[in-house]
Amino acid sequence: MILDRYALARMIDQTLLKPFVSDEQLLDFCKECAENHFVMAAINSAPVALCHQALKDTDVHVGAAIGFPLGQTTISVKQYETKKAIEEGADEIDYVVNIGKLKSGRWDYIEEEMRCIVDICKQAGRLSKVIFENCYLTDEEKMRLCEIALLVRPDYIKTSTGFGTGGATIEDVRLMKRIVGDKIGVKAAGGIRSLDTALAMIEAGASRIGTSAGVTIINELV
Repeated sequence: MILDRYALARMIDQTLLKPFVSDEQLLDFCKECAENHFVMAAINSAPVALCHQALKDTDVHVGAAIGFPLGQTTISVKQYETKKAIEEGADEIDYVVNIGKLKSGRWDYIEEEMRCIVDICKQAGRLSKVIFENCYLTDEEKMRLCEIALLVRPDYIKTSTGFGTGGATIEDVRLMKRIVGDKIGVKAAGGIRSLDTALAMIEAGASRIGTSAGVTIINELV
């Protein structure tokens, strides 16, 4: 795939998800996202209103991370956080599945959770992404999640938060893409800090890249 700087930027969700970021740093981050035309500015849910105001006249979406990074809140809490983020200006929602319920074999819970979040997004005309956190999952669990996603139809399934014990891998992107095909997008996130890595993820099937190194990555493209 041949990409120019703009086309690559439009595949990048630029992230600033650390817990100690000031409002001033968030505004600088939004300016950076706008100047580079990243498709999305990925932030925690608390500063959504601030970033929406900063980015409202740009081509950059505001993306809220829900249940982040552990996924260990109830469905009703994730629903409220999703609705509040959308109300305050979020264009996209990335939520973390409840890995504890998954490990307990509660696939009914995982499907209900996914439906609840995805339905809120669909009703509001917002994009939804389901974060698997693959570093904690077996291949069989990853495949089962993909199969549930095919039933529920979020816009994207995503490899990682970037806060777990591992990030995106080529093997995981290929596995996810093989199961969902062109019906759901695949987002690779976690540990992607170079152009070569980003392009390898895209080649493996990712159509979105989550990274805090977006500027570095697009600047490598000549």
